[in-house]
Amino acid sequence: MVDNLALPEMLLAGAVGISLAAAVGFRIFAPLLLVGIAAKTGHIHLAGGFEWLGSDLAIIMLGIAAVAEISAYFFPFFDHLLDTISAPVAMGAGTLLMASTLIEMEPWLRWAIALVAGGGTAGLIHTATSALRVGSTTSTGGLANPVFATMEVGGATALTLLAIVMPLVSLALVVFLISRTLRMLGWGWRKVRKH
Repeated sequence: MVDNLALPEMLLAGAVGISLAAAVGFRIFAPLLLVGIAAKTGHIHLAGGFEWLGSDLAIIMLGIAAVAEISAYFFPFFDHLLDTISAPVAMGAGTLLMASTLIEMEPWLRWAIALVAGGGTAGLIHTATSALRVGSTTSTGGLANPVFATMEVGGATALTLLAIVMPLVSLALVVFLISRTLRMLGWGWRKVRKH
């Protein structure tokens, strides 16, 4: 049972979690790194059991992983390969970040919400960015892919920072992104069915 005083905090935590999950859809390790730094500096409070994200070792490891991931996406064709294998990782990271923000919640409910809302949001955004990358690779031979890579890193970073500082604004942005993504995927599906 949730009391009325806890409901606004839970909704705010949900807004942060969904926004972070969406950021992971753009890049996996940059949002995790930024959340770790924000947890270490006290700018975000994580649910019990997730304090390790703000540890020095986690921040160092996530920093190395973020640099490696960001660098790899600047190589055409290799970026598409990474998109293919990173989809389940993005969904897992989205689930993790969503769960880490849901404070004062029963574990079974935390993980159920995190899996559906966090994993689903990260997977949807990741699918959309992968589809754009395939289109870019096909139409430009991969030459425009570094531009997309830069935009994705910027999107992941901006959305993560916005989620921490202004969660409701970031949630509104995520809702807009998801609606555009669903529209784009629906348009693509209709186009494929016609052929």
